[in-house]
This record gives sequence, structure tokens and C-alpha cells, in this order.
Amino acid sequence: MKTEKMKVLLYLKKSGKDKQGKAPIMGRITLGRSIAQFSCKLSCDIDLWNPRESRMRGKSREAVEVNEKLDSLVLSIQSAYQTLLSKGQAFTATDIKEQFQGSVQSRCMLIERLDRLIREKEEHVGIDIKKDTLSNYHSTRGNLRTFIEEKYKVEDLAFSQLSENFIYDFRDFFLGTLGFQESSFYGAASQIKTVCRLAYREGLADTLLFANAKIARGDKKLPKALDRCSLDRLMNIEFEELE
Repeated sequence: MKTEKMKVLLYLKKSGKDKQGKAPIMGRITLGRSIAQFSCKLSCDIDLWNPRESRMRGKSREAVEVNEKLDSLVLSIQSAYQTLLSKGQAFTATDIKEQFQGSVQSRCMLIERLDRLIREKEEHVGIDIKKDTLSNYHSTRGNLRTFIEEKYKVEDLAFSQLSENFIYDFRDFFLGTLGFQESSFYGAASQIKTVCRLAYREGLADTLLFANAKIARGDKKLPKALDRCSLDRLMNIEFEELE
């Protein structure tokens, strides 16, 4: 089989510019006469894009993060190309696209994406997000990590490993083992749904997980429940003559 050279081009879709003046970063795979386009799920200020280098200009935090993701994406495409090449069968640019997107989906992790969301939220504290809201995200992250470690014996799970029962199993753990109330779980479940929705939009998950999961709001008027550790500390307090 004749080996055709693959080309990857990253560019801005300037017609899709948002209110902040950022345009989505797109990609194009060319193999022989076949072409496949895809979204990088990233955006960039038009004035900061270097079309010759296919990356953002500067050394700002945003530029470093975006360029790292673009480098990782290109490596995934090259890896997909080599995988298909090793099979010794004819393939097109579309086959490469589907191969690398499936590979990215299988590697993207739930808590990893939640951590990225938390970092994004941190930049908005005091602007349009309260500290208490950020604390709730950290609490969800900690409880989710504990649940995954206890049930699955791993530190994180890929979106491709999650089933629709996952959120209900987490609910049982959240209410039964940790001792929280239904209203508290509703907030945690909403945050998990947000992460899954973002992953689906970014092409990191092939299905929109938990979109149809029915989560009760609970009674917000009830006082928040203590977790088991806090309850034990409270019960061990000695009041001496006031006891």
C-alpha cells in the first residue's frame, strides 16, 4: 500500500467570533485527496493567533494552556495516523479523525475535567461567583474522589467508563455513607451534570451522561447534615460541669 503523507492545519474560524472577540480554533486533516475538519474545542483572540505557527502568541497563562492542549491534540492525531498505518489497510482523513477523537474520549477523566472547571471558576471569584459556591465545588470533588476510590479502587474514571447508574450509586454513598441530605446531593449532582455536559460539548464524551437522571431537590429548609467524622467530633466534646 502506498503511504500518503498526512497534513494537519490549525486555524481560526473568524466567522464564529463570540462577544469577547474570540474565534473557535478549528483543525483540518488532509490525507491524499481526503479532507476531514474538526473543532479543537478551544478559542482564541484573533489578534493573539499566529497563523504561521498555528498557536497563540505570548506567554500568558491562557496562551500556555491553549498551546499545550493544541500540542497534545496534534500528537493524538499523529498517533491515530500511525495506528491506522500499522494495520496495513487503506484509510482516509475521516478515519484518522474518528480514531483520534475516540482515543481522546477514552482518556478524558471525570475528576480531571472537574478540576479544570474548578480552576476556571476560581478566576471568577468575587466577580460573578461567591467563595461559598467555589467551596461547594471543592466539597463535591472530595466526596466524588472518595466514592470512586472506595467503589472502583482507582483515583479517577474516564467518561467512557461511566454508566447511567453511576450517579445513583454516588447518591446512595452520599446519603448513606457520608450522611448528607437529599438537598445537598442535588447541588453535587448538578455540578457533575455540568462537567458531563461540558465534556460532551468538547467532544470528550460520546454521550450526554446523566441528562435524564431524576434527582430530587430535597427539603432545603432542613439544616445541613454533618458527615460522620464531624458528628464523632461533636459527640466527643466534654462540657465538664455544664454537661
